[in-house]
Amino acid sequence: MHQPLGFRESQHPNYVCRLKKSLYGMKQAPCAWYQRFADYVSSIGFHHSSSDHSLFIFRRGTDIAYILLYVDDIILVASSHDLRKSFMALLASEFAMKDLGPLSYFLGIAVTRHVGGLFLSQCTYASEIIARAGMASCNPSATPVDTKQKLNSSSGTPCEDATLYRSLAGALQYLTFTRPDISYAVQQVCLHMHAPRTEHMFSLKRVLRYIRGTLTYGLHLYPSPIEKLVSYTDADWGGCPDTRRSTSGYCVFLGDNLISWSSKRQPTLSRSSAEAEYRVVANVVSESCWIRNLLMELHFPLSQATLVHCDNVSAIYLSRNPVHHQRTKHIEMDIHFVQEKVARGQARILHVPSRHQIADIFTKGLPRVLFDDFRSSLNVSEPPASTAGV
Repeated sequence: MHQPLGFRESQHPNYVCRLKKSLYGMKQAPCAWYQRFADYVSSIGFHHSSSDHSLFIFRRGTDIAYILLYVDDIILVASSHDLRKSFMALLASEFAMKDLGPLSYFLGIAVTRHVGGLFLSQCTYASEIIARAGMASCNPSATPVDTKQKLNSSSGTPCEDATLYRSLAGALQYLTFTRPDISYAVQQVCLHMHAPRTEHMFSLKRVLRYIRGTLTYGLHLYPSPIEKLVSYTDADWGGCPDTRRSTSGYCVFLGDNLISWSSKRQPTLSRSSAEAEYRVVANVVSESCWIRNLLMELHFPLSQATLVHCDNVSAIYLSRNPVHHQRTKHIEMDIHFVQEKVARGQARILHVPSRHQIADIFTKGLPRVLFDDFRSSLNVSEPPASTAGV
């Protein structure tokens, strides 16, 4: 350690300054670190993505490399082994860093390589949540939520330990990163974090019992052509018993792999089921636009239109009909947005029977057989069998 320039003590040159507050804990630290890292990788040929500022892209001829940065955790992907080694040497010369080898663990997500692709799991994190709740030996549940009417804000008596409820509900949100099958159940639980009651705690414990029975489950990613985006959208019209707002749900597949999903209560009240469904269509078209822009920056542009599967015929007609009616004028912006994407050939809104509407798993509680079927369609299942040499 040395005295900083401009603050050197001539009488005691060997003294060092006593640090009262570290840079790591200051509010300016993340911005300062990001700028420091971005400036250096820019000097070696990378540029940051406009769609995701934590992503840096390098391309020179046939050489392609990507850097994904989260605080001080870095993923480096390169088109060749030599290119990766050269960038590793450059980064190591500028920053104190360690090469941990092939990706195996990142931000609490375990990555397992197998013959068929990748398997993403948060088994350890899920076990910690269950242990925190004191349910390590509980009986498992077949589904995370029942098919009964949704809970309202006045169900039961006030929860004895509201802090524990909020802690567990918040922890479950991060678990949905690799477990889209619990997205709807977690969303319902989180709606009552401000004033949890006993019935809400029972629902949360059911989610934990379901996780206990499917602890090893995770998300599979397979080698697949990335020629098109396929999405499924659904809405549970007026499903909230307190506000009568609808629940939106969608999932987006790139090739055969699930890459984006959402289960969320709509911010405004919908006057019809067609309006509720159309708002979800607008949301998933917006999400697909972001994905298409990101893929274009990654130098893998999509030539085919995004396919949006919806089970509401009226919502499909709205996306194609340029005439706005009296009952739809208040959602005019969403209609114009989707119609413009459809007219440009960037999106196609198609009908899908309710039996094959995968997005149902994000909007309501389902019977076990149907839930298991849709969960399998989301590529959520047990880990692959270990094979010698893999």
